[in-house]
Amino acid sequence: MTSVQEGNDSRFRYVFICGLHRSGTSLLGRNVARLENCTGFKGTGVIEDEGQFLQDVYPIAKVYGGAGKFGFDPRAHLTETSPLLTPENALKLRQSWERYWDQSKAIRVEKTPGNLLKARFLQAVFPNSYFVVIRRHPVAVSMANQRWKVSFGPLHNLFEHWLHCHALFEEDRKHLKHVYELSYEDYVRNPDKYHEEVAAFIGTRVPEGAMEQVTGSYNQKYFNRWSDLLNKSPFKRYYQYIAVHYEPGFANYGYSLSKGFGVKEGRLRKAKDTSAIAGALYCLMADACALMVRLTTNSKGYIKRQLRARLPEALKVKIKHFFEKVSVSKKRPNAVSS
Repeated sequence: MTSVQEGNDSRFRYVFICGLHRSGTSLLGRNVARLENCTGFKGTGVIEDEGQFLQDVYPIAKVYGGAGKFGFDPRAHLTETSPLLTPENALKLRQSWERYWDQSKAIRVEKTPGNLLKARFLQAVFPNSYFVVIRRHPVAVSMANQRWKVSFGPLHNLFEHWLHCHALFEEDRKHLKHVYELSYEDYVRNPDKYHEEVAAFIGTRVPEGAMEQVTGSYNQKYFNRWSDLLNKSPFKRYYQYIAVHYEPGFANYGYSLSKGFGVKEGRLRKAKDTSAIAGALYCLMADACALMVRLTTNSKGYIKRQLRARLPEALKVKIKHFFEKVSVSKKRPNAVSS
């Protein structure tokens, strides 16, 4: 470890924000970077100013399947035993990020969701590493990722991914020196408390009036949707089955897929008694539906790309003007006849 950390200045601290996609890492990362003597990435031109896009030492999450999938690929899990951990790569990674940090600040902040599975690797590269890990309700995380059409997946796979990634981190945690964990739900409920705690954890203070406003309204739309799926969907047996199937795993993290969603106890008991064969069939059907959605989406994208490439420019301009007129007409209020 010492060899790959040569050239680092021990006066600096490195804070890595970790958590699955759509867990609140961006908001938390921006606010940690606002703490006194802290600097984060901003204005880099890459998605959410994530460090993964500003280096070429390890592949980005998309290579491993992207949001809701990357953790299933063993290559996404990096530790101090990774073949990528060489003195040359360590120096390259540090230099890649240093150019984006304010050199007058001693606490460097980097946020990438995939850090959840790279903490041991990052600790081996950077001395004085601190890891701030945020968890969010699996319903909100999974549904938020499911609605990204490019990576549409069935909920049971997304639930499995949530549990798989956090289980890997639980094992990695034993090897980390400095870890602070919080939930998204607690954070949005009382951001001031957690800003103070994170500041104390990394050795700084909260500047007055500098923190970004935090709101806790985002989870509810996903909870409402999940409640509807459990109670009203034509496929409610599938949703009830995965709710009871994954309930014990999420209970270990203080989350529930059934409590507070209006499902009758009798239905949950019936779902719990579902045979393994029937449950597997439900999941296979969900996989097939997800595949159809992806194929349909990809086909539409392919058709659009072909049209853009083959249509004459003059015709494309006419089509554009037509849709602009349609859009304007829709926005105009209806005329009232006298």
